[in-house]
Amino acid sequence: MRVLKYVGGLVREFFQFAWHNKAWWIIPIALVLLLLTFFVFTSSSVAPFIYTLF
Repeated sequence: MRVLKYVGGLVREFFQFAWHNKAWWIIPIALVLLLLTFFVFTSSSVAPFIYTLF
């Protein structure tokens, strides 16, 4: 739970940096990277359960 608090603070600080410096181009890139990271973690945890079905 402590790690999630750290990651949440890091993401919040990153978006505050982008907002303050008017670096709007960074926000879509960061969102795509976060989305891809989420998909990689969820697909790696689901794969062992799919293999047992076959």
